[in-house]
Amino acid sequence: MLLLNQHTEHRTSLAASDAEILSVEAAREVERLLRHRAGHRETPLVSLPGLAREIGVASIHIKDEGRRLGLGSFKALGGSYAVIRLVLEEATRRLGRAVDVSELQTPDVMAVARAMTVSCATDGNHGRSVALGARLVGAKCAIFVHSGVSDERINAIARFGAQMIRVNGNYDDSVAEASRVGAEKGWVTVSDTSWQGYERIPGIVMQGYTALLSEALRQLAKIPTHVFVQAGVGGIAAAVAGHLSLLFGNNRPFFTVVDPSRAACLFESARAGRLVKVPHGRPTVMAMLECYEPSLVAWRILSRAADAFMTVDEEDAINVMKRLANPRDGDPAIVAGESGGVGLAGLLRVASDRTLRGRIGLGQDARVFLVNTEGATDPSLYEELVGAPPAQVAAETDRTK
Repeated sequence: MLLLNQHTEHRTSLAASDAEILSVEAAREVERLLRHRAGHRETPLVSLPGLAREIGVASIHIKDEGRRLGLGSFKALGGSYAVIRLVLEEATRRLGRAVDVSELQTPDVMAVARAMTVSCATDGNHGRSVALGARLVGAKCAIFVHSGVSDERINAIARFGAQMIRVNGNYDDSVAEASRVGAEKGWVTVSDTSWQGYERIPGIVMQGYTALLSEALRQLAKIPTHVFVQAGVGGIAAAVAGHLSLLFGNNRPFFTVVDPSRAACLFESARAGRLVKVPHGRPTVMAMLECYEPSLVAWRILSRAADAFMTVDEEDAINVMKRLANPRDGDPAIVAGESGGVGLAGLLRVASDRTLRGRIGLGQDARVFLVNTEGATDPSLYEELVGAPPAQVAAETDRTK
């Protein structure tokens, strides 16, 4: 199912606050701060010429965030970056002078960080990033997880020293509880979703995501003509779409947001022409995208900067995992988690339908950009769905480089 963006503000300028968050200057500062993290390096941009020939486009490139900073997800760019920014801001306020990222490990700044507790709700990946950031700066950390988060993902967060707090219900319930407890205890809530009256910190989280796009544009020989990015609350999709609109204006790529059909909060918002919350139904295998209400900031950006919204089904996501793990025509293998290849699932769905191709102008000269947003963040589930352990697929990837 695919809808072209009919919103009255489609292709109008971003709101001033959103344009500032996603500006070229801000993106440069993101990369400067991130370079101070141990082990930080650019993730690979992977070309799939065999698949491009098969579906009749000029090129397909996937930014592989499954290799980001050992966390296996693009969210390593957002939560930990926001924690660093917030500690520097608090240190600047308390010390009465501008504090730079180069001072993070100084006694004065570390004393400020130790007095802070950062918290958030998570499906898994964002919580790992916030916990990593907290450990990096020496702050305390509390992470709220809902009943659908696997023990494997909970343990992956806990190893960074975070206090784990379980919440009955779904992701939206854990967001509400994290906000309530954080306000009660004076914790700094570092959420990747936003609501009325709470926009600045989620905007900083989204700002961190621009790093993957800055890297990709340096790695690409030509600007893409089409971009498909998956969405939960919409943060990564809005960051990419918004930054592209600021960089290229009316010459930007055609941007499609891809939702799971069982949690299609952005698709339904596009259909309604306003932000809507969708009912909680059967869980989706695309666990990192299982969100039922869009981020307010993300929707505000996407209503302007996205060109189409679509949904994919459970089997689409699983089939893409298998296809990336077992490529054909000389393409390299890619380890993509249940949510990681959903943008590619959207591309394949459109490419198989002549009518849909025509609606978004996906011709033989199309240059497609995608993001593998996560690797095998739940290795046991990955092996169950793909039929091979992620380490085996990764080894094949390294062998074919």
